[in-house]
Amino acid sequence: MEIMKLLLFLPACFALNMTPGPNNLLAMNNARSYGFATAVMAGLGRLTAFVGMIALAASGLAVVLYTSETLFLTIKLLGAAYLLWIAAQLWRSEATPLSPVMAEKSRFRLFRQEMMLAAGNPKAILIFTAFLPQFVDPVLNVNEQFFVLGLSFLVLELLAISIYALFGVYLRHWFARPRMARLFNRSCALFLGFSGGNLLFSRQS
Repeated sequence: MEIMKLLLFLPACFALNMTPGPNNLLAMNNARSYGFATAVMAGLGRLTAFVGMIALAASGLAVVLYTSETLFLTIKLLGAAYLLWIAAQLWRSEATPLSPVMAEKSRFRLFRQEMMLAAGNPKAILIFTAFLPQFVDPVLNVNEQFFVLGLSFLVLELLAISIYALFGVYLRHWFARPRMARLFNRSCALFLGFSGGNLLFSRQS
């Protein structure tokens, strides 16, 4: 693909990756509770969901999915319900970080949680149906361009996960006291609950 288009894509894409949202907030809280490595490994679940979305977008199936009212409603309801469930769990969670042994046992659960949270957000599909195609030249090999753009998106998303995880590790020192940790947990829960409610009442454009 054209170098100029790629150079325009990268900063715009990274700004999108760094936008605060449920997944990035979850990565930050996972790092605070379980450590940097566990949060990044859990974030790979999000990338797994995005790989599927990019493949759908490249094949054109994502457009069908996004324009289908029934499929959109189904994904929206499931995604909103899952967000609200995570918010409720976080609200009731322990104030202090878990031990390294518990963190080791929880890695697959956190991976699955990140993946389901990303897959349950129908608005994420819009990124790959409206944002990525803007940088694709139909005259050139479309699949090759989607591969380059998709891979770039995933690398930048991994960088964003790492940055939010580092911030979460930094917060661990500030929220070592149970009262402050509980306040942070509940603040995250409120944000996730708001995101779930916003998703629930959103309309398909």
